[in-house]
Formats: sequence, C-alpha cells, structure tokens
Amino acid sequence: MQLRLLAPRYWPTWVGLALLRLLVLLPFAVMLPLGELLGAVTRLLARRFVKVARRNIELCFPELDREARERLLDRHFASLGIALLEIPLAWWSSPKRLARLVRIEGREHLEAARARGRGVILLTAHFTPIELAGRTLASITRVGFLFRPTRNEVLAYALGRYRTGYGGYPIPRDDIRAFIGALRRGECVWYAPDQSYRRKGAEMVPMFGIPAATNTLTSRLARTTGAAVLPYFIQRLPGTQGYRAVIHPPLENFPSDSAVADTERFNHLIEAQVRLVPEQYLWIHRRFKGLSADYPDYYGQQAPRRA
Repeated sequence: MQLRLLAPRYWPTWVGLALLRLLVLLPFAVMLPLGELLGAVTRLLARRFVKVARRNIELCFPELDREARERLLDRHFASLGIALLEIPLAWWSSPKRLARLVRIEGREHLEAARARGRGVILLTAHFTPIELAGRTLASITRVGFLFRPTRNEVLAYALGRYRTGYGGYPIPRDDIRAFIGALRRGECVWYAPDQSYRRKGAEMVPMFGIPAATNTLTSRLARTTGAAVLPYFIQRLPGTQGYRAVIHPPLENFPSDSAVADTERFNHLIEAQVRLVPEQYLWIHRRFKGLSADYPDYYGQQAPRRA
C-alpha cells in the first residue's frame, strides 16, 4: 500500500471500510434485520433509484397490480440493504463461516468442465448477493473476476485486496485480451453480461420480452477459446437459512450460429432465476435502454407503458 492512500481526502473511505470490517463480527441473524433497516432508509432517500426500480418492475411484471409491485419494491430495497452487509461477509468471513452459510450445488459440473483442459466461463447476472457469489466461487476454484477501475484509490486498493483474497484474481473489464488469455490457459472466469451495454458488439436482445441493449460477447468468447459456458446463480434463502449457490451444467450446443440467439437463451435463464427471487435482482439499474434515439425512453418523464 502506498503512503498517498493515507491522505486526508481518503479518511472517509477508510472509516467506511473500518465500519464494514466491524460488521462482519455480527451474528448472521442480526445482520439480516439491520440490512433490512438500511434498505428501508435507502428506499426513503434514494428517490432516483426508487423511480428506476419501480419502472423496471412495472415493465417486467405487467401481470402484477400496483400494490403487489410496491410490495416487491419494498422487498427489493430490503434486499439491497442486506447486500451492503454481505460485503464484509464476502471479504472477511473465515472459510468455515462461509461453508456454514452457503450451500454449493453442481460443483461436479465445474470439475468436469475443468477436466477438459479448456477454459470455463461461469455466466451469471447481477443479483444482490453478488459479492458472496464471487467469494463462493473463489472458495472452490481459482477464478478471474472482471472489474471496473474506480477513481477512489483506497476503494480500488480494498477491492483488489479483499475481493481476490481467497483464490480470485482481477481482470480489467475492458481488457478482452486478458479475458481470452485466461480462458486459453484453461482458467475460470466469472462473467455477468446482463447490464445495459451500448458499445461495439451490442445488440438489442429481449429481456422479459423487451428489447434491451446487450453485450453478446459470451458467444464469441466461447467460439474463439472453446471454453465451456456454465450458468451460475446464488440466492439468499428465507430467514437465517443462508444461501444456495448453483453451478448448472454446461450449455449444450453453445455457441450457435447466432450470438443474438445465444444471448437471448441466457436471458431466459436469468428470467427464470428472477422469478424465483424477484426481490434479489438489481432493479435499480436502467436495463432497458436502446441503441438509437428512436428507441422508447422508458425512464423519461413521459415514459411509454409496455404494450
């Protein structure tokens, strides 16, 4: 660690990290209601995020009435609050504590894929327990994590040190060569391409029946490297039961001749997981943005309703 990270401008970040480090000492049964309280406060204060999440839920669950959607919105912000407290769980929990909290299913699929001697893409999506999803993978195999560099050097230091302290290693999000290199060396990479993407290689791919700007790189990576693609999801179980992490079998006949069809296929898997735990998907992200100006502005003042 470099001395400039101790500069006064970084003191608030250090204080925040120290508080997180202390929270890992709390019993799991205490962390859950505390997280729900944090989520309720966020629900009152973060109006912009509330607006986005409400709109996403309206678009994806048109069958729900207004009261049901508002209840789901409340549960989502409770889930977000718990997710904040899952950061110290993921970064500082002992392996024994993690094993008590997380039940891993499908490990044999990962082991069989690795035995092929080729790379493995563990394909996931942005659910609120995502920090624990990464830590869980690192507990059973060496895995590469794609990350977005942050301007806050202390936060970057913490992310680099604690996210990868148990068997993971970082890959810059835009470093496609490093991504491909890891797969060609037969390594595992954890990849979540489900957020809005409007750069080179983006396509409009349906999600909950709504075309959305999407990264179709997974299909091309699998074709280029011969890597197996295994869907991987984690869910927070009710009460104090902990978590269930599932590594699914490799996708068969993947990739196909169509990167868009391959991506839509994964989107259907995401949709199925969302319907299992709808409050745990990251609804505060503006997922339904287009690639051109003529696409509906679902998040504007005069946002059109879904037909």
